[in-house]
Amino acid sequence: MSAVREQPLGIDELLERVRETYERIEARAAYDAALAGEAILVDIRYAALRDRDGLVPGALVVERNELEWRLDPQGSHRAPEATGHDLRVVVICNEGYASTLAAASLHQLGLHRATDLVGGFQAWKAAGLPVTS
Repeated sequence: MSAVREQPLGIDELLERVRETYERIEARAAYDAALAGEAILVDIRYAALRDRDGLVPGALVVERNELEWRLDPQGSHRAPEATGHDLRVVVICNEGYASTLAAASLHQLGLHRATDLVGGFQAWKAAGLPVTS
């Protein structure tokens, strides 16, 4: 008797399922939350994209491969901004795909208010929000 294997999820279905577990945020709302001190923006884009397109002023830049270590409030390598599990984190990637998986990973660390920016940095820029070189 052989066990029946479940069909693996494709990335599109995985993203859809992950996005059902929390509320994503639009660029203007993320900007307003950061201005009000209600959220920290975390840019996980790699250096070439930041160099090419610019930076979100005030965003904490954390390479994707360091994200969990830098934002875990209990971690030995945490950033000073990682003050607790109730922190509202808005993860920003280039177009809003990698940030979804990053936000889901932060949820697994207990950062239950973590979210990601719909459309990523490109949506931020298209909304006319501040960008620095």
